[in-house]
Amino acid sequence: MAGKLVRIGGASGFWGDSSLGALQLARSGKVDYLAFDYLAEVTMSLLVRAREKDPAQGYATDFVGVVKMLLADITSRGIRIVANAGGVNPRACAAALREIAVAAGSTLEIAIVEGDDVSGLADMLRSEGTTEMFSCAPFPERILSANAYLGASPIAAALGKGADIVVTGRVADSALALGILMHEFGWRADQWDRLASGSLVGHILECGAQATGGLHTDWETVPDWANIGYPIAECAGDGSFVVTKPDGTGGLVTPAVIAEQMLYEVGDPTRYVLPDVTADFSEVRIEQAGPDRVRVTGASGQPAPAAYKVSATHVDGWRAFGALSVIGIDADGKARRTAEAILERTRDIFRQRNLADYRRTDIEILGAEAVYGPHSRAAGAREVVMKLGVEHDDPTALGIFAREIAPAATSFAPGTTGFAGGRPKPTPIVRLFSFLLDKDRLPPPEVTIGTEHFEVPVAIAMSGAKTAERPAPAVEPYDGETVLVPLVRLAFARSGDKGDCANIGVIPRDPAFTAVLRRELTAERVRDYFAHLVDGPVHRFEVPGVGGFNFLLERALAGGGMASLRNDPLGKGFAQMLLDMPVAVPADLARGIANQPADRP
Repeated sequence: MAGKLVRIGGASGFWGDSSLGALQLARSGKVDYLAFDYLAEVTMSLLVRAREKDPAQGYATDFVGVVKMLLADITSRGIRIVANAGGVNPRACAAALREIAVAAGSTLEIAIVEGDDVSGLADMLRSEGTTEMFSCAPFPERILSANAYLGASPIAAALGKGADIVVTGRVADSALALGILMHEFGWRADQWDRLASGSLVGHILECGAQATGGLHTDWETVPDWANIGYPIAECAGDGSFVVTKPDGTGGLVTPAVIAEQMLYEVGDPTRYVLPDVTADFSEVRIEQAGPDRVRVTGASGQPAPAAYKVSATHVDGWRAFGALSVIGIDADGKARRTAEAILERTRDIFRQRNLADYRRTDIEILGAEAVYGPHSRAAGAREVVMKLGVEHDDPTALGIFAREIAPAATSFAPGTTGFAGGRPKPTPIVRLFSFLLDKDRLPPPEVTIGTEHFEVPVAIAMSGAKTAERPAPAVEPYDGETVLVPLVRLAFARSGDKGDCANIGVIPRDPAFTAVLRRELTAERVRDYFAHLVDGPVHRFEVPGVGGFNFLLERALAGGGMASLRNDPLGKGFAQMLLDMPVAVPADLARGIANQPADRP
């Protein structure tokens, strides 16, 4: 086993990702496996609706087309595939794959992993008083979907039985890669450090090109977006790995890029709770190992939790959006008055028809830096988009709202245009409901390959994982002369979402900046900076391995996902806003960074 490397390509970061990644990786000659991540919380509810309309649907149909395109390459090169494309109907997905394989004369073995659907327990969970793990809301009266995040063991078992393609339902995103590594290296279910390292491999790969320069803070330095390379992890049996990309592709693989992805959508980096392990990424070391090659070491782990995280979705009312472009002097003011007039007019109509008021409304003037709130510098914008979002319990009321957008183009502000998208349509609000469910309340996950069907035992008595308390490094006081500079000169940053929470990972450009960030970038200051957007507390976690910090912002996304009316319901812009925040830097240090490439006017 010494010296063995397993090479995994991250071929898809979400349902709808470019097919370029899979083809590029398969033909690179540098991968043994392809991992495809398709599922997000809201995706599950969409797949449930598709299955309700057609029992043969409910999976990521794009995946079947990609496999068809790759069939000759994966067969000739011996590449194996693991994908959560099964959604809520892994059997239908596998059947579609077999159909294209048979048509091509292929004998690929296709396995499915099932056991994540817990919707059958809904009535029992409701009667037991199960509440949402973040908001403490009661269990919904009717759910669209409820799926436990299964772990990597059934994937490893399927590969051990000779599967060429493993199709799962809902598993933890990181489990796709971890299952491969458990199979290849024979890692046991209680080798916590190995499992944490394998989970980090999966976490780095799960978002596709975000590990190769996509969404990087210094976007100007990332070459050839059109041909951006997708990530490859070259994994060793000790848990270390190198991230790279196919030769001749665009993109960029540097420690900063990988550190951004490591903290993406993570809360406490010392306790990243997964079904297989409680991972600690806080001491991970990330080092350049050659051009577009980054070595990652130092993940550690503790026992897995005794419960699965379950994500349920349910419909909670209706929403609609209207948009108009407004051009000219004081475009911001004209657009805002337009939105207010539409709301006033429609409320009058509601009263006349005995309809209730809106549950919630949201006005954003795009182009006037509405999301920046008090930090906006867009006074005098002469071209904006009025975006008006509304919620109501009755879709009839939103039909009225939809009809009253177009008249504004001829009735209100001069310079109003851009109503080219047609009348907006009311759509259901799909809300996420997350909770914990003891593993022993579910049957073991099931694997089917060919005519063989078997269960995969899951270790469930492993609660009590605790991370030793680490004393926080002392804040180094400074009373000398300081200069205010934007945070972007000191740090890289990336933000993401988990339900209604946002996280912002901040990584210093130089180790010398860590002490400044620790002193200046406090949780309280970040909370104050985002006070116009964030309703909950802000927590700061240190990440000593990269000298950085991770911030968790609670109740930050106005519901998040499809439950939010905001233009940025997933918090993608939070890091970009924070990077513009002024930070007090010692004058001598400021002189050394004034001309860095990250300097912005």
